[in-house]
Amino acid sequence: MLNIQNTKLFWASCLALLVTSLSFGIRAGIMNQLGIDFQLSTSQLGTITAAAFWGFPLAIVVGGFVVDMIGMKRLLVMAFIFHLAGIVLTIFAQGYWSLFLSTLLIGIANGTVEAACNPLVAALYPENKTTRLNHFHLWFPGGIVIGTLLVTLFVQLGLGWKVQVAMMIIPTLIYGYLFSKLDFPVTERVSSGYSSSDMYKAVLSPLFIFMFICMFGTAITELFTGQWIGLLLKNVTDNAILLLTLTTGIMVIGRGFAEPVVHRLAPQGVLLLSAIFAAAGLYMLSTFTGNSIFFAAIIFGIGVCYFWPTMIGFVAENVPKSGALGLNLMGGAGMFAVSIYTMFMGNFYDNLIVKHLPAGASLSVYLKAPENSASAQALANAKNLAGPEILQATLIIPIILIVAFGGLVIYLRSRKKSRSVAL
Repeated sequence: MLNIQNTKLFWASCLALLVTSLSFGIRAGIMNQLGIDFQLSTSQLGTITAAAFWGFPLAIVVGGFVVDMIGMKRLLVMAFIFHLAGIVLTIFAQGYWSLFLSTLLIGIANGTVEAACNPLVAALYPENKTTRLNHFHLWFPGGIVIGTLLVTLFVQLGLGWKVQVAMMIIPTLIYGYLFSKLDFPVTERVSSGYSSSDMYKAVLSPLFIFMFICMFGTAITELFTGQWIGLLLKNVTDNAILLLTLTTGIMVIGRGFAEPVVHRLAPQGVLLLSAIFAAAGLYMLSTFTGNSIFFAAIIFGIGVCYFWPTMIGFVAENVPKSGALGLNLMGGAGMFAVSIYTMFMGNFYDNLIVKHLPAGASLSVYLKAPENSASAQALANAKNLAGPEILQATLIIPIILIVAFGGLVIYLRSRKKSRSVAL
């Protein structure tokens, strides 16, 4: 009976994460259209996108502090309410501020889902945490695949972005209903008997702080590139949004088959190989052209595939006393870093575009230029040059991660040998 209950809770969690990822996939697909419809600059689009990454760390960190007290079920009811409100407000958006607020609400909902579901999955499967977290998190790229395919299909059918956003209401209502009917366990920290003092000491340990900082880089490499790939490479390929679909498709497959990979390499080995592939893929995306760019997307997808769930799984296995707070601080660190980086790169992207426009040009004038005009063509050419430059600037992050995770592998091997000698 308990296994059936655990299975139902796991699949309801996956459905909640599906809504989270649909919000990323659909928004990535409609960003360009939102810019056109509301006459928004790239900087404004960057700020709107960043709102989701602000709401997420706010919710996941607050959730990490209160989940042991109020329970995971109450958090998920709150996530349902925020998701529903954010989706409806997006559909009826009138401009920049309503889009900003709706995205912020969806970000808060997304963070609340992870604040409850990461510790829930760890509590349901205490003997196999990293693998099961990978299985849970495959629904994030899975939802992005579904979302981007829906965007592509609806565009072909002539259906607007409001219909695309409205599609998220269906899985939201389903997961809200399922969670209302199920009973939840206590978090793993509570069931293990670790005190709050143990938890706070654990999140201040050197190993946790190291992983916390590395989470900045893994999240930016995966999520910033994923959210912006259609925008940055739109003028390099006619199928830019399919690059995101291909990348996330690779991530779904990889996370689905995570068990043998994690058991063979250990989480730290997986992270090191991931950083190597991510750096190679990002370099290829910024330099390849034509059909070869799809090969680059595959390499990049392999690279970022295991980042997020394996970072959380590593902490769950190696710093268990950090409990739900530790897992949620990791997620909050990742999303906060992406929000700051997205805002910074939005301004940087606008500046790069201006640099590639005729001298003395005003970006706002070019954004309002009629389609097929000389000004519109000049703007397209400027974006064509600026997009890959953003990816090349981001490449330094996975290169730093290669060094960091290489050091982590060496450290853990030496620690294991020292313990063996002591025994």
